[in-house]
Parts: sequence; C-alpha cells; structure tokens
Amino acid sequence: MASLALSSLILLSLLQILRCLSAANISVGSSLSTTSDNSSWLSPSGDFAFGFRHLNNSDLFLLAIWFNNIPEETIVWYADGDNPAPRGSKVVLTTDGLSLKDPRGQTIWSASPSTRVADEAAMLDTGNFVLIGNGSNYVWQSFENPRDTILPTQRLDLGSMVVSKVTEANFSKGRFELHFTNGSLVLNPVAWPTRFNYKPYYNSNTYSVNSSESGHQLVFNESADIYIVKANGEIVQLPSGNELLNPRADYYFRATLDFDGVFTEYARAKNPDDNQGWRPLRVVPENMCLAMFHDIGRGGCGFNSYCSIENRNFSCDCPPGYVFVDPNNRFSDCRPTFRQGCGGDDASRDPEELYEIRELNNVNWPLGDYERLEPYNQTMCEKNCLHDCSCAVAIFDGAGCWKKKLPLSNGRSIATGFSKVLFKVRKGNSPDFAANSGGNKGISPLLGALLLGGSVFFNFLLLVAFCLIVFVLPKRKYGNYNFQDSSNSESNLRFFTYNELNEATDDFKEELGRDVLVNEDEIAMADKCRLQKWLMVAIWCIQEDPSKRPTMKTVLNMLEGYLEVPEPPCLSSFSIAVES
Repeated sequence: MASLALSSLILLSLLQILRCLSAANISVGSSLSTTSDNSSWLSPSGDFAFGFRHLNNSDLFLLAIWFNNIPEETIVWYADGDNPAPRGSKVVLTTDGLSLKDPRGQTIWSASPSTRVADEAAMLDTGNFVLIGNGSNYVWQSFENPRDTILPTQRLDLGSMVVSKVTEANFSKGRFELHFTNGSLVLNPVAWPTRFNYKPYYNSNTYSVNSSESGHQLVFNESADIYIVKANGEIVQLPSGNELLNPRADYYFRATLDFDGVFTEYARAKNPDDNQGWRPLRVVPENMCLAMFHDIGRGGCGFNSYCSIENRNFSCDCPPGYVFVDPNNRFSDCRPTFRQGCGGDDASRDPEELYEIRELNNVNWPLGDYERLEPYNQTMCEKNCLHDCSCAVAIFDGAGCWKKKLPLSNGRSIATGFSKVLFKVRKGNSPDFAANSGGNKGISPLLGALLLGGSVFFNFLLLVAFCLIVFVLPKRKYGNYNFQDSSNSESNLRFFTYNELNEATDDFKEELGRDVLVNEDEIAMADKCRLQKWLMVAIWCIQEDPSKRPTMKTVLNMLEGYLEVPEPPCLSSFSIAVES
C-alpha cells in the first residue's frame, strides 16, 4: 500500500511537469484588464481560463480561474472575494509576481514568490495557475492557495485551509472552513463575519500520537478519488460517492466546500450540450442536519430556522410567523414578523388576546431550553407559553413542556411521531401595530391612492409613512380630507400628517395622548415618545424634495433608536381637496 501511494505521488509530479512544458507560457510584462478584450489567459486545451469575471449587478470584477468549455463557466479559484476589483483594474505579471491594481494604481492583491524571481507564468490544464522560476520550478501556484474548491491532481498539506463563500453569488469568506491540520480533516462553522472557529461538525479522526500513523496529506487524484495519506503511506478513504462515472476522461471533477457547509465532490460531462450540469458524487458530512450540534452558533441553517434533508441535499425553512432576514438566501436567519418580548402592550393586555399557538410537527431545536414543566398536558403547555413573555416556542413531548426563547439554533427535522412544537405568534400573523387596527375600513382606498403616481422608491417611502400613521393610530379621525381623490391623495396625506404634527405646540409633545391624531387611543397614549418619534420619521420620509428624504438604512436606525430623529423641515404647500 505504501509503495502504491509513493508511485501515485511520483506519477502526479511527472504529469505536472509534462503539463507545464506543454502550457502556453505567459511572459513577464503581460497584463490583463477589466476594460480590454484581452481579459483571460487560457490553458493549452482551453479547459481553464485565468482572468477577470464580471460580478452580476455590479461594476466589480473577480480575478479568478474557471472551467472555460462548459456553459456554467464554474469558478474554481479567485484572488480575493472580500475585495473585488473595480472596473478599470489591471493584473500585471512582473519578476516580483502577480500584482492586481485598481484604476488609481493601488494594489488590491498580489502573489509574490517568497525567495525566487518569476520568469514566466502558465495556466495549466489541471486548473493550476503557476509562476515559474529557475527553469521549471513553481515559485507560486494557485493549488497551494486554495479558496473554496480543489481539483484533481491537487493536494492539501498539513496546515492547508479551504473557506466557503457567503452565498452562491457572494465570494466573500463565508460561514464554514475546511482544515487539514494536526493529522485530520475537519470542517468547522465560524462565527461569521469573524473567523472564530466553533467546534468541528466533521472530523476524519486520522490523527495519531504516533506521527507515522497520522494523516500527512489530503489527495484529490487524477481518477477523481479523494483520500488521506498517512505519513507511513497508508490510505484512508473519505466517505464513498454515489456512483462511478466512466470513462473518467469524459468528465470534469471538482470538490467544493459549498456555502452551506457541505464538502461536495461534483462531476460534469465535458460535453457542453449535456444539460445535467454538475452532479454530486459524494458529500461530507452525509447528513448536515444531524452533524451540526453546538451549544452556540447558528447551526447548519440560520438562527430561528430549521434544517431538512432529502436525497443528501439539505434545505432551510422558517417556522410559522417567521420570514428569512434575506429573502434571497434561504440559509440566512429567520426573524419574527411581529414584535417579541415583554414590552409595549404585552404588559397591559391579556396575552391570549394578542397571541395564538401554531403547531409544527417533527421539528426540534434541541438546545436552548430554559425551563421544563412536568407533568403537563398540551393545553397547559400552550397556556403557560402564551403567558410567559420570554417564551417563543414550547415543545410538548407527551408528559412535559420544554420552553425556549429566541434566538433558536440548531433546528432540524426529526423522526415522525415526535411531540408537538408549539409556536407563539401574534394573532393574524401580522406586525403588532397592525394587529390592533380594529378593521379600519379607510385602509384599502388609502393604500390604493398611495400607489398611484410618482417614483417607485418615493411611493415606498410614502407607504412607510402611511403604515406608521394609519396602522399605529387606527382610531384617528380623517376629518374632511378627501384621500380617495387620486389626483391629490398623495399630497393630502402628506399635508394632513405634517399639518397635525407641525401645528402641535410643546404642550402637544408633552400631552400627545389628547391630540386629534391619537383620539384617546390607550395603546398610543401608553408610549407617547415612541409615537412622536415615528411621526417625525414619517414626515422625513414624505418630503417632496428627494434630497431631503433619509435612506431606508437611516430610517431603520432612527426607528430602532440608534440615531436621534431631528426636527423635520417644513413641507411645501399642497392643494387640499376638502369636502363640503
């Protein structure tokens, strides 16, 4: 076995030398630019390209290596995903190595040989981009500086690391890392956006106190097999794949630490017309939902979500009453669509009037229990959670009631037949300020009027103001203002809102509860300061001059209390339609 491993390593070394000799080498002084037609250097076969890739919906570019002969043009290496290059950037090959500079000439990234001079470079058919010095020696190579992917003929020595992306389209450092260190291959979640490692969720356990029996190198060989070689030559296979694809020469292969944390080996037919695309051959770990189990951190999915697996593929979902923080990323955290906690009207009203229980079967968040009540039946469990302002979800197992509070972590689907998951949500599954609207019949025509005319963004800001005013203050009087007149409803609403606030005196700010806007509404009177702040933010949002309107980030910061809300400026005059 040891002689077989040694022979394999010698063969791979010879193949690399032969490929280097057959490569179309790149001379010192050559360059690539984001603004020129000459934006990539190809390998001899054209299988791989090195150059700039345009990032979607931006004016940024990624210096990268990709599969060049398939429609997907899958990226397998990139210089710096955290700092993409702006348009006008250029990469230049000098004797000091590769240098990527922005349009102002500032260095964004560089690849420099530590001790030797680079005489030339080459994009090899293996997918390895190399700097060559002293004849045929590699003085720098992308294979020794992996990002999220390794390729056949690539090896990871002790101390090597692979880092996932944030999402499929975001190449910044993500939530998972692969380390080949201390003799073992391990996969770690990280406390993103920092790089602090939590405990591994996979470990090859190939470390030994006897150094000769400990893992020495991770090999992805030319036959697309992935294994660990110990110092004594013994081979330890990674979990086997789904299928063997033959002939191997008809397929491309890669192994990627995906943004979801699964280390996956993929295969794709070299025929560009093959519509199956990349298909997984092996996944590590085999069940990500069960592998992630830590006392802190998000788990396989985000906070407050739960993990499901089917055919080795896992996905994340939000529980009832919750939505993804990033709607475009199903691996992001989930947030409640209603206010959680012990503040506001929770203290003054019967919780059973405000909240209800939604059942979710065969799901659990095993960690984070803060109380267990036993013996208890399901009705008692539900009622206790409803009346506990800290309780977000209760698990009833037939005899006991386990209470949990936010954030929930390590959520996963579990075996059929498990006890009830009881989620506490706001009645109507709507925000708390909308849940008490009392069926205001003026909302529909007003909403329709607001959506007429103007830019989309302005209408959105005006809609924010509308929601703050009409939903928060459901019992206020509209007076004689004709909001349903589409020709002037937008101006009327802005004028009415601003006028009611602007005509208020200092006494109004102290005694807001008696103003016409509140009309003795108990909920509004209970939180006058917050109500005044929301009204002032609303006035900022509906300024006629776009330059005076705050950004949505500023609006959110003001509503959350991170920024003070300054006095809004005066609005321009509007023509008001008044009913006689």
